[in-house]
Amino acid sequence: MHELGRLLVVVGAIALLAGVVLMLAPRMPWLGRLPGDIVINRGPVSVYFPVATSIVISIVLTLLLNLFWRR
Repeated sequence: MHELGRLLVVVGAIALLAGVVLMLAPRMPWLGRLPGDIVINRGPVSVYFPVATSIVISIVLTLLLNLFWRR
């Protein structure tokens, strides 16, 4: 039961973090429009590859997780 409780707390924390990020996303208009993001528009079809945004988010999450989960 202890493991299940811990799992539920972790899932809840992840859901809370995702909610906060979604609430704050409109305040960061530059996110998703960085110079390394690729946008292809061909007629009615648009394809978007957020390469630079993914790298920035990955670096930030790596730093945060290393700060908080280091034992």
